Amino acid sequence: MIDGLLVALGFLTRIPVPAGVFAREGAQARSLPWYPLVGLVVGIVLASLAWALQHSPPLLLAALVVAAWAWLTGGLHLDGLADTADAWIGGMGDRERTLAIMKDPRSGPAGVTALVLVLLLKFAAIASLPGPAQWPALVLAPLLGRAALTAAFLSTPYVRTGGMGAPLAGASRLACGLALLATLALVACVGRRAVIALLVVFAVFWLWRRACMRRLGGMTGDTCGALAEAVEVAVLVALAL
Repeated sequence: MIDGLLVALGFLTRIPVPAGVFAREGAQARSLPWYPLVGLVVGIVLASLAWALQHSPPLLLAALVVAAWAWLTGGLHLDGLADTADAWIGGMGDRERTLAIMKDPRSGPAGVTALVLVLLLKFAAIASLPGPAQWPALVLAPLLGRAALTAAFLSTPYVRTGGMGAPLAGASRLACGLALLATLALVACVGRRAVIALLVVFAVFWLWRRACMRRLGGMTGDTCGALAEAVEVAVLVALAL
């Protein structure tokens, strides 16, 4: 079990873990139930940073938190968001063309625009939240973003044969389900506004899955990155409004 947690931590963040855990058979599949916990770890780090900077100017605090967020996660999901935006527009509704564009490591205007908008929304939402309200928001956003990835692999086919996310399709459905239930219970304990944010996440997830099924017949690692970023933004904006 512990190797699954280490793989999830090493893949989703820049926190160093023993390189050997990635070579263990089945470790990647065992990592999927741990995704929400890794999101919680990311959130606690970000909330701690915001607490430490609570007497700083709000705009500077928000900028530093967003920068730390991108660094801590290695920009993994931001990369997926950019690739998805380029592919969705450039693919012009064609499945094979969309998949081909996603494999291109270069970012086009759509991808760059998507990145700017997402980072701007995160910055504005964090800056708009009063100090004590920032901390639960910064915990909930990455937590629910990673939980959405676990839910995606439980409900949506993975269409990229041999892709980085392919082994995750073999994860234990029971373990993933328990992880999602624990996430829901934790969110419910935060309060009414957290439940509102959760409802927004459900809407984002439904729209994302509907788009992926229509265009691709499933999902890829890049579209999962786009999902995580969309969920994080939705949570922050919902709590800031």
